[in-house]
Amino acid sequence: QLQLVESGGGLVQPGGSLRLSCGASGFTLDFYAIGWFRQAPGKKREGVSCIGSSGSKTNYADSVKGRFTISRDNAKNTVYLQMNSLKPEDTAVYYCAADWGYYCLDYEIYDFPYWGQGTQVTVSS
Repeated sequence: QLQLVESGGGLVQPGGSLRLSCGASGFTLDFYAIGWFRQAPGKKREGVSCIGSSGSKTNYADSVKGRFTISRDNAKNTVYLQMNSLKPEDTAVYYCAADWGYYCLDYEIYDFPYWGQGTQVTVSS
C-alpha cells in the first residue's frame, strides 16, 4: 500500500524556519510528482508548492514565493519543503500528495490520488 508520511512540523516564532519532509513507504518517489498543501482552521485547503518527478519543474503559490523552497532527494525517497521567514498566516496543517508521472500543471486543483496524514505548523510568538 502506498503511504506518504510528513514530518518536521512544530512551533516556531515569526521569522523562523522549518523544513518539512515527505517520505514514502511501499513505493519509490522517483517518478512521482509531489505537491504540498496546507489547511488552516476554517479555511479551504491551499496549494503551496509542487515538484515534478525530475525535480526540474517547481511551482509555488504567490503567498510563499521567495520564502519556501521545494526539493527532492530521490536517493532518500524524500521531498522537502524548506520554509523560511515564516509568518503567523503560514500556520496550518501541511500535507504532501503524490501522483505518478504528473507535471504539476494546475496542481492547486489537481486530484492527487495519494495523501499523507499531515503535520502541524504553528507560527506564533
